[in-house]
Amino acid sequence: MKIINNIQELKLQLQQENKTIGLVPTMGSLHEGHISLIKKARKENEVVVVSIFVNPTQFLANEDLDKYPRKDESDKKICALCEVDYLFMPNINTMYSQDEVLIKAPKINSFILEGEKRPGHFDGVLQIVLKLFNIVNPTNAYFGKKDAQQLSLVMQMVENFYMDVTIVPCEIVRESDGLALSSRNVYLSHDEKAEALKVSQSLNLASKLVVNLELNCSTIIENMKTALSSEKIEIEYVSIVNRKFQTIETIELKNSIILVAVKIGTTRLIDNIWI
Repeated sequence: MKIINNIQELKLQLQQENKTIGLVPTMGSLHEGHISLIKKARKENEVVVVSIFVNPTQFLANEDLDKYPRKDESDKKICALCEVDYLFMPNINTMYSQDEVLIKAPKINSFILEGEKRPGHFDGVLQIVLKLFNIVNPTNAYFGKKDAQQLSLVMQMVENFYMDVTIVPCEIVRESDGLALSSRNVYLSHDEKAEALKVSQSLNLASKLVVNLELNCSTIIENMKTALSSEKIEIEYVSIVNRKFQTIETIELKNSIILVAVKIGTTRLIDNIWI
């Protein structure tokens, strides 16, 4: 595995390879969820590139950029064990200049749900993803379904800009108790983690309701909010949309996503299921 910090060096190395390339963009602090993406990329491509960069442009002023978990040495070992070919670890001055051409997320789909709570967040996400795509020129790029809205917007960017890369959605990886894996889970205390389990439990309840042919979105959402009810849980949203992130009134089988965002203590958690 080669660890590279320089853009031109990485571009030159990949151009010489002349092989199919799988890219896994991350912000580090790698866990089993990231590992599942890397393994899928390893299986489907001749060359695998993992990027680790905590991207400042997708954090709002009051968010956790400075304390976002960083585990560089552990991440390097994980990537080596997963047989990554190139680990790209640039710094902020490598990726950004003082006066940048900016990319704007679409006006509608980036200002609902996550975008409503985090205005400008998706501008930063798309900006860094576009940069990484232009540096790596991947055949395939791997994104987790847990960040469903991000995944949708990246796919839209690829379509709107006629980019020659296939976006591969990857399933959510969970702990044995159902909690969706996230780098931010380390912020949870023991008691807060117990409360966090209500998030996946509410989604399981929604799934059971659908199996039992309850397809009314309002009914499902109310049941989920009841399941999430707790003095320690602040519900930011419970929403049901189709795969284009349009709000729907009735579940559309094989075309719906049920999404949850909550705050427990100081930790913000998101989760979802695809119906």
